[in-house]
Amino acid sequence: MDQKKIVIITAPSGSGKTTLVKRLLTACPQLAFSVSACTRQPRANEQHGKDYYFFAEDAFRKMIDEGAFVEWEMVYTGKYYGTLRSELERIWEKEQHPLVDIDVRGALAIHEAFPENSMSIFIEAPSLEELRRRLRLRGTETPQSLEERVTKAEHELVFADQFDKIIVNDNLEEATRELVNTVNQFLATGKVADTR
Repeated sequence: MDQKKIVIITAPSGSGKTTLVKRLLTACPQLAFSVSACTRQPRANEQHGKDYYFFAEDAFRKMIDEGAFVEWEMVYTGKYYGTLRSELERIWEKEQHPLVDIDVRGALAIHEAFPENSMSIFIEAPSLEELRRRLRLRGTETPQSLEERVTKAEHELVFADQFDKIIVNDNLEEATRELVNTVNQFLATGKVADTR
């Protein structure tokens, strides 16, 4: 592969990132999903190496000391998440480009580690009111957790202008088209173009 590229996508909860990432992976077979590592317990339907790489906390901390991660953070006390260098290498060896779906801080850290060959994309809902409505429609949030997610989204929006591209997910079809065009342009040229 002539250049190892990385596509980094982040978004506040409720912005529709998961749906857009799935559509992007279908539209761009040259991308492969980068599996993150974490220290939390797997949920019932999750598989090691497919959904996450699950590690014990002491093993994860040892890997931090050994420099195994491009980025990592302790999201909650004792709950670590990170992106393994070996995961990026695994995807590059398959002649594909990693798609890293990650939180805002992690996204900025990876972009900083690979400034020349990564593109960072921030997906946002058209407004905080719409974000709140989408989270409510999920039916998975308590009033308190919903407000916590909205407050976190407000904080994350402050960092949006540090990303190469901001895509507002107002209309899913239009946002999909913009995302696919943006990524294809980057993979073809190594540049981030305005594709609106």
